[in-house]
Amino acid sequence: MVRAGSGLLELLSEHGVPEKAARIYLVASRAGPQTASELARLAAVNRVDAYRFIRQLTGEGLLAATNGRPRRFAALPPHELVDRWIHRASERLRRLERDRKKILNDWEEQRTEIDHGDPRKFAVLEGRATIRRFLGKRIGTARRQVFLSTTGVSLADLIDAGLDRTLRQAARRGVKVRVVTEVYPPNLVQAKHFAAFAELRHASGPVTYRAVVLDRDGALVYVSGEDGPGRSSEEQVALWSSAPMFVQLARDYHRRLWSPATRAEERFVEIESPPTAVLPVLAGKEAIPFQRLKEIAKLGMRASGVRELRLHLPELIETIARQLGREIAGQVEGESAEEVARSLRQYYETHTMGHLTTLRDLPLTFRVTGCFACTNDSPEIGRVLCPQLIRAVLETRLGQRWEVSKPDPTKHATRGCVFVANPA
Repeated sequence: MVRAGSGLLELLSEHGVPEKAARIYLVASRAGPQTASELARLAAVNRVDAYRFIRQLTGEGLLAATNGRPRRFAALPPHELVDRWIHRASERLRRLERDRKKILNDWEEQRTEIDHGDPRKFAVLEGRATIRRFLGKRIGTARRQVFLSTTGVSLADLIDAGLDRTLRQAARRGVKVRVVTEVYPPNLVQAKHFAAFAELRHASGPVTYRAVVLDRDGALVYVSGEDGPGRSSEEQVALWSSAPMFVQLARDYHRRLWSPATRAEERFVEIESPPTAVLPVLAGKEAIPFQRLKEIAKLGMRASGVRELRLHLPELIETIARQLGREIAGQVEGESAEEVARSLRQYYETHTMGHLTTLRDLPLTFRVTGCFACTNDSPEIGRVLCPQLIRAVLETRLGQRWEVSKPDPTKHATRGCVFVANPA
């Protein structure tokens, strides 16, 4: 025959309550407030043990002393106790869901750490995010030189990953940074970006393999990806090794590309003659590039007989926002989303861009009031520009893709713009 309360007795045991203490709690629940000696008698527990377990149950909130003499002990109602367990289990589940990505990322980082005592000296890195994190840490500890061989299409990916910032920091430490790639009109802006802090050359032939050599301690070679066997940029696999022969092969490959390559400055002149297709907008001289744009439009319309041109304004606004965001990212600080948000708030204040407030850390939620982009003439500009600007700051600083929502058009004019940012 099953005892009354046996299911609750099992639950108490599962939650770490000793069997004798559980019997005392069940007696108090059924009989109502009782003295310590009555609880000991009803639960068939000797007095010394009973007093000890009553103190334990009281400390854990399962019993509560009532006023009066002699002192009696009342039990927390079972339904409240079960609700408490449900709440705690729910909290643990929410914490696990919230920390899931960090726990797995930490595991991946530990899994890809190289044991220099391992005679194999090799590690296979799977996935773009894993490779980016690994490279960022290795470049951050480079002491003498970083030799990078990469395809032209990968320059933008390096910037999106934040590895350009890591390479710039290495150059500032006195590390020699050499990059050999393919420079052509579509990636001219990215190539100039790298040339600002690294020795950059245009390869005379195609760069077949992407490889990074760090000091003489190790080399990383991509064996899969969007420009290799992989079907997409996500299907990346790289091989890291500190084996001397492997490192030497990677260095020799870089040298074969580097020696006949064209210096970046010469390649830039070659591409930009005839005149550059980039319109530089300089503070105080904003009218000049737009005058050129006007002349180009008029020339085309006159030659073709077209009476109307329609420029897609959102694309122009997003292009401006991405450039602004990358520039701002170089002036704010932080290695986590919360740190970047705090630094970005100070930047908004000091540069009179408005007032940025962090509403929540998870998901990362901002409110911007008094926004510089929401002008009286065209308040909708801010709804397009600001999400892209914030996204570019987060992606450049943190080296991963982000999605930033656009604010509610019915609320942003009076209550400020609210943006929700999530890692993609």
